[in-house]
Amino acid sequence: MAKEKLTQGRINAFTCQPGEAAAFLWDTVTQGFGLKASKGGRKVFVFQGKLAGKDIRITVGTVSAWSIDKAREEARRLQSMIDKGRDPREVKREAIAADEAKREKSRRQGVTVADAWAVYVGARSRKWSDRHRFDHDRLTRQGGEEKKRGKGKTEAGALAALMLLKLADLTPAKVEAWLKEETRRRPTQAALAYRLLRAFMRWCAGSTEYQAAAHLDAVGTRIARDHVPKAKAKADDCLQREQLPAWFKAVRDLGNPVISAYLQILLLTGARREELAALRWEDVDFQWKSLSIADKVEEAGRIIPLTPYAAALLADLKRRNDTPPPRFRILEGKRTENDLGNWKPSPWVFSSPTAATGRIKEPRPAHTRALTAAGLPHVTLHGLRRSFGTLAEWVECPTGVVAQIMGHKPSAIAEKHYRRRPLDLLRMWHTRIEAWMLEQARIEQSGEGAEGLRLVQKG
Repeated sequence: MAKEKLTQGRINAFTCQPGEAAAFLWDTVTQGFGLKASKGGRKVFVFQGKLAGKDIRITVGTVSAWSIDKAREEARRLQSMIDKGRDPREVKREAIAADEAKREKSRRQGVTVADAWAVYVGARSRKWSDRHRFDHDRLTRQGGEEKKRGKGKTEAGALAALMLLKLADLTPAKVEAWLKEETRRRPTQAALAYRLLRAFMRWCAGSTEYQAAAHLDAVGTRIARDHVPKAKAKADDCLQREQLPAWFKAVRDLGNPVISAYLQILLLTGARREELAALRWEDVDFQWKSLSIADKVEEAGRIIPLTPYAAALLADLKRRNDTPPPRFRILEGKRTENDLGNWKPSPWVFSSPTAATGRIKEPRPAHTRALTAAGLPHVTLHGLRRSFGTLAEWVECPTGVVAQIMGHKPSAIAEKHYRRRPLDLLRMWHTRIEAWMLEQARIEQSGEGAEGLRLVQKG
């Protein structure tokens, strides 16, 4: 083992001999300090010592980056660690890990709400309805774009101001100030935005990626109690018995059979608007008279009866859907041939050829026109669901049956654990509800079955 006092001249002259992988020159001044020359010409300072009876060798650095004095000083520091029973290699790994943790913490502290929100939506949206996903996008839009309908520019969503903040800066004080301002301007949207924000913050608190930056107390009970507008039931958002004739007539006269059928079945089933809009033909069973609906509460969905009048409406839509278009159509004043070779029926029950999704997305304008034509006060689409639950009481239908058809979560122990009503029992009551509504609307039914049902509205 060659030993000499390391000097710059000896370092420059020292080389690895041919046939050797590496050569070492050890310093006589500092114990364990030496020079390693590789066959490729690379030279580095090294330190070698004994820890727990075993030799360990550590690279200090290249001769171009370290001076001899600095390299000797580092060798003494490494020997000092060994004297204390510590492994310099482990100390280095711990330091690197601590630095990485510090950088990662700094990175997480610097992440914006918008960045975390995008990850959250991507991770959770598969379990959401289209409407729920739309609300997440709509409430976070920054606005300022030209409106597609009407004049002017779009308004920023209720959550837009928070998206620009760092997640770590989303403190109780910031959320409270934001909520006060949004509640003053648009209370209903503020309440919805807060609910979405609360779910987002809870997800962040449970995520290893964002929990260090998430202040869960920013969406705590006190802020919700003091600043979130209380939801109020709309007492007048419901059709009355005497309004049924005018409502049915106006809806049936809309001129669009898809929208007309959708609105009528929405009232006759009490379904949520998106549940029904997302109905596919594979979910409709004309033979066993049932509809399979993607439920908001039950992950497996729910099966409800397909009543006679609703079946007739769907049978008409089915015939229209399965009928190919004519060979020719008039387009911009010219006779154009349709591409019948690539035509196929729509999988959606309530299809829309102009919608990007292929199904109806916004039936509210048509419903508003029908209400105006009938001279009725405004009723929302959710009000039709509320109307079903209210009008069902006229036939003294058990509340549990109505709740099961509508997809309400059971509220009592008996309903939750001991009631498993078969489809036949639901069909008996559901058919009574439908028949009573049609009677009040002065709609006569003649013929049997969905295919032969003839519907006539009395004057």
